[in-house]
Amino acid sequence: MRKTATWLSVWLIALVALAGCQDRPPETSDTPADPDSEETVDADALSSATWRKFVKYHGAIDAEHQTLAADLIDRGVAYLLNHQNANSAWGLSDSDALEPAVTALAIKAIVQYPAYTADSPELKDPINVLLSYQQADGGIYDLREPAKNYTTSLAVMAMVACDSKEMETPLRNAVKFLRGLQIVPGSESPDGKTITEDDPFIGGVSYGRHGRPDMSNVGMWMEAMHEAGVSPDDPAMQEALAFIARTQNRSESNTSAWAKVGPNDGGFVYAPAVAGGPAAGESKAGAGPGGAGLRSYGTMTYVGFKSMLYADVARDDPRVRAAFDWIRHYWRLDSNPNMPAAQSLEGLYYYYYVFAKALAAWGEPVITDTEGADHNWRHELIDALAERVSEDGSWVNTEARWMEDQPALVTAYAIIALQEAVRP
Repeated sequence: MRKTATWLSVWLIALVALAGCQDRPPETSDTPADPDSEETVDADALSSATWRKFVKYHGAIDAEHQTLAADLIDRGVAYLLNHQNANSAWGLSDSDALEPAVTALAIKAIVQYPAYTADSPELKDPINVLLSYQQADGGIYDLREPAKNYTTSLAVMAMVACDSKEMETPLRNAVKFLRGLQIVPGSESPDGKTITEDDPFIGGVSYGRHGRPDMSNVGMWMEAMHEAGVSPDDPAMQEALAFIARTQNRSESNTSAWAKVGPNDGGFVYAPAVAGGPAAGESKAGAGPGGAGLRSYGTMTYVGFKSMLYADVARDDPRVRAAFDWIRHYWRLDSNPNMPAAQSLEGLYYYYYVFAKALAAWGEPVITDTEGADHNWRHELIDALAERVSEDGSWVNTEARWMEDQPALVTAYAIIALQEAVRP
């Protein structure tokens, strides 16, 4: 799988000159992982010059973090390329039903690395595996796995990143499939009832076609639509925005019963309503202070924040400002903010992923918290990931919830988060 570096060397040397700094030249390695394996990809052969040129361009990262981020990306990409399944795709160690989802994330992480394109030999087989999961309805998912929205959304983002004419038709069909997943009046609810205009499920997206919608699914769906070029003014995006607003802990704009008795802190919860009990929402962080309402937490708040930005909500809109103030108040990168202490590491790498996506969309290089301290979010994200990287260049969470004990999944999250930090 190792690529030759002759043409790449000339290109990278030119980029180094433009960046005004000196980097190591591309090298190759002849050391295989074991005597019976093919040669592996050497992280040192994946030159960091392009990433450093990007960083130099937007000037938001100092030289130390510039080098650190580049090296982490090099090692992470090399890890993914050296740890593929027998069919060249990626998946979970205990199940292959989510192979298309993990493969999509890995493809996106690798194809966004400047040395690779959709035509690179290293990605030909993984892309073919991913596209083999496209069903007659346009969705890209394993028939054994109910997470049709998640998997198709990730596949859409991977195909967009590939920027290949060969994927135009599969991409168009996948986006059409995603549109069909959105809950509209007349849809059937999980308990068999017909959903009406005033139902809190309206505008949402669930794991399947008629399940209970939640913020994580809607956030992934909106991210895929955004990256596919769907206009913020598109009615589907605006309906999703209305659903997003119903998950915010802000009683001034959210009429849900739980929001009226909760902390009213501007953060977000997991779901505005549950099947069979529309007055009760759900938070993976549990109840709010004193057991009233629902507790806001980091991953869903950053998902809500970026989703509002993707829907082109004004930066001075009270809902956006409330979410941003929550972010400022609960600023931290050592855990998933405002989760109960015993759950504080759950979803940590998904948090890094949405943290980077949201703050890149926000566009400010420094965030001032509510105590007046300034935070270069790129520096702090890079430091947090550097502290947690394994010797082999991968990442894995000590908390297994949400499959974060799976290194291929978590490493792809981490690489994409770093790419968001260093892109211009």
